[in-house]
Amino acid sequence: MPSLNDIRSTFLRYFEKQDHRVVPSSPLVPRNDPTLMFANSGMVQFKNLFTGVETRDYTRATTAQKCVRAGGKHNDLDNVGYTARHHTFFEMLGNFSFGDYFKDEAIAFAWELITKDFGIDKDRLSVTVYHTDDEAYAIWKKMGVPEERIIRIATADNFWQMGPTGPCGPCTEIFYDHGDHIWGGPPGSPEEDGDRFIEIWNIVFMQNEQFEDGSMRALDMQSIDTGMGLERIAALLQGSHDNYNTDLFRALIEASANATSTDPFGEQNVHHRVIADHLRSTSFLIADGVMPSNDGRGYVLRRIMRRAMRHAHLLGAKDPVMYQLVPALVGQMGAAYPELGQAQALIEETLRAEETRFKQTLERGLRLLDDEVGSLPDGTDLPGQAAFKLYDTYGFPLDLTQDAMREKGRGVDTEGFDAAMAEQKAKARASWAGTGEAADSTVWFDIADKHGTTDFLGYDTEQAEGQLLTILKDGKQVDVAKAGDTVQLVFNQTPFYAESGGQVGDSGTVKTDAGAGVITDTRKAAGVFIHFAEVTEGELRVGAGAELVVDHARRSAIRANHSATHLLHEALREALGDHVAQRGSLNADDRLRFDFSHNAALSLEQLRQIEADVNRFIRQNSPVETRIMTPDDARELGAQALFGEKYGDEVRVVSMGRDATGKGSDGQTYSIELCGGTHVKQTGDIGMFVTLGDSASSAGVRRIEALTGQAAFDYLSAQDARLAETALMLKASAEDVPTRVKALLDERKALSNEIATLRRELAMSGGAAQVADEDVGGTAFFAQVLSGVSGKDLPALIDEHKARMGSGAVLLIADADGKAAVAAGVTDDLTGALSAVDLVRAAVAELGGKGGGGRPAMAQGGGASAENSDAAINAAKAVIGG
Repeated sequence: MPSLNDIRSTFLRYFEKQDHRVVPSSPLVPRNDPTLMFANSGMVQFKNLFTGVETRDYTRATTAQKCVRAGGKHNDLDNVGYTARHHTFFEMLGNFSFGDYFKDEAIAFAWELITKDFGIDKDRLSVTVYHTDDEAYAIWKKMGVPEERIIRIATADNFWQMGPTGPCGPCTEIFYDHGDHIWGGPPGSPEEDGDRFIEIWNIVFMQNEQFEDGSMRALDMQSIDTGMGLERIAALLQGSHDNYNTDLFRALIEASANATSTDPFGEQNVHHRVIADHLRSTSFLIADGVMPSNDGRGYVLRRIMRRAMRHAHLLGAKDPVMYQLVPALVGQMGAAYPELGQAQALIEETLRAEETRFKQTLERGLRLLDDEVGSLPDGTDLPGQAAFKLYDTYGFPLDLTQDAMREKGRGVDTEGFDAAMAEQKAKARASWAGTGEAADSTVWFDIADKHGTTDFLGYDTEQAEGQLLTILKDGKQVDVAKAGDTVQLVFNQTPFYAESGGQVGDSGTVKTDAGAGVITDTRKAAGVFIHFAEVTEGELRVGAGAELVVDHARRSAIRANHSATHLLHEALREALGDHVAQRGSLNADDRLRFDFSHNAALSLEQLRQIEADVNRFIRQNSPVETRIMTPDDARELGAQALFGEKYGDEVRVVSMGRDATGKGSDGQTYSIELCGGTHVKQTGDIGMFVTLGDSASSAGVRRIEALTGQAAFDYLSAQDARLAETALMLKASAEDVPTRVKALLDERKALSNEIATLRRELAMSGGAAQVADEDVGGTAFFAQVLSGVSGKDLPALIDEHKARMGSGAVLLIADADGKAAVAAGVTDDLTGALSAVDLVRAAVAELGGKGGGGRPAMAQGGGASAENSDAAINAAKAVIGG
């Protein structure tokens, strides 16, 4: 049985004998294509040869190219360890022609190598060609491949393009049939996604050039680009269907098992598979100069490393493991890739340092994840916001969290994660609004380096003086801004709160001796407070002293809403349980929004109780106290912290409300939270609190929106006016409105039922297009197309027809509002041989719909239109007739 190293050598030697230059693998970081994160195929290093930009002293080449797919659009990371053929790192064997040989030779080389040198049975091989490529079809036929195993494919799977324009051409692929004991069908069949037929070789005939207008012309230099995955062909030649059952992976898996004192091929095998794969990708990336970091290629490397390290943790490893496996990898692959041995010390040191740092973070993050999962109902997916904060705070990429949840038999709300990510990106983009294309986020770091971060004075005052340090206009720093300019201003100190922690940024005014402006918003980056401003008078000049005044009314409304969210948070915990935790908030001047972990909608009674509790503590008018302490001391007091929120060495702890069964050092504080926002001085300053309702935010997360102060009063006044108007229309007192509305609804329901009864009677009396009872294959069958009947009326009609028939099948199609509702029924004596579900699905397919479901005796579905009712009825008959 050939080893993986033998297979690689055999491939390269074969093409060397065919006058190909054996070219070393290029580095994983492409030197000639800045659009790629990593080399992901063999042709990457030859891209400029194919386009004619570069020439070399050979026109034939062969390589074993190291590749990584773990970032960008080429990302296999999620599946690694759980499937037979997904890897982050793989080797692509390839042969290339740059204007030398073309289809005849490329196909002949592939066929000879596979069937003779590798000895693969010809009868198990099938090939695909692009549907218009008669030339390739004829060549394969000449090679002796039967016509029934030469498959024409009309999709992009068999047509390669370098991009929207540029070199392109048809492909031909070779597939190996692993046998009928494995599910799947040949390429182009409905079962092509199965594992029975596996692609082992792809040849691209680079023969055309694509232009922007869609036209093509033949290239002057027609070329060949091939690829064969080494791991995939090694599994085949070693008699396996699983890449991880090859000699290389077995050696790495056994090394992992020895290091962790676990069974290499038992229930924990998936952990070893992940570690073995990720050991290869991380080691090769480090050897090629990539180091772990928080962005770009370094971040992808860190993701792969941490995923492997978590699997080592799950195997019970107490000490770093990955670095211990590097010698085994060098022993397996060092001869083919000398850079591994040369960088071995660096690889081991990098892996050990990263795993040592990550273990503490990993344990803390997994505890946090377990706590989060523990608060969820059985079977519930992890909310996307929670997964995002694990990513944002602890460096847990989504795939790592998904791995952890998969082992618990659960998933992750990826839509919620994507939404949280998108929201963060949107905020980041918005934070540079108005800075112009020339502005870069690094400008704020440069300003912080030059002037230091901004001192915030707004906890104690809404008015202060500051020195104007920087003016940014159209993305560039300027010395002066004149009336009419829209700019960003930075001061050494400010009373303006910058958007953070759910609280929006302040607005107000700025005034100097020479000019004035309106501040419309305040954000921050790199510790720098950015004041978005419009100059209204004179000019603002760098270095000038400025008077900064916050909009008092707006700030008062914002802090009232913020303080109310603290009371709301505690009221929710009291009403619903300790599992309630904040999952996001918005504290604006006109409203508040509070997201919290809970898996069910709140009842009207619960909302009323929560609203009453918040108002009770508002009326209490207790002082709002703020203290500075360490995070650990704050938690000892019982302070609530945002899940995953980043906290420094010191935190602000905000306390409010007095309660006999409270918390804190005196055991009588109602709400204690870590918070950096601004708040009222007394709870009574909130005024009043009114909820607008409860809704779903994401899986396992609910959202309450509410109003305080003047906004709440205005809302209640408007509600009162609407109630009075309704009472007037009903000619009833306000107190009697619910009774009168209920009476009207009851009357409407009675009329609706009467109408439905009349519709059924009309339908049963034959007042619709219908097909009379008939015999279909020995089964009585009745079909009818109804108008003016809704889908919900159909089940009752089905039952009546079944009772009338005694034995048989019924199909009803209702043409309602331009769409078709379909129902089918089968009497109980026939359900063993005939299912209403099959009748509905056959009919629905003719009506432009999909699916349908129910029970063998009764099923329903829907279609886009009832126009093809005759075809739908005939389709149902065909099912009955067998």
